[in-house]
Amino acid sequence: MKTIRWHKRAKKQLRRIGDLKTQDKIYNAVDSLKTFPNCQNVKRLTSRNDYRLRVGRYRVIFSVELIIINIEEVKKRDERTY
Repeated sequence: MKTIRWHKRAKKQLRRIGDLKTQDKIYNAVDSLKTFPNCQNVKRLTSRNDYRLRVGRYRVIFSVELIIINIEEVKKRDERTY
């Protein structure tokens, strides 16, 4: 089982999402990353050595170390997300 570590920027981006229901969905989806790589809606990004988790219209960008998952960004999906 892996440990999840939130970066300051990602926490701030999550707090700025106005809908508490959406925040809970994202937080629960990130919590499911503890079983990585056995997760749904996860893809490796081609331009970086990171992964993305899709939660509705939002994307969670994260990187994986041996036992730590670093949550780097939480962004709304648009043409400039990655």
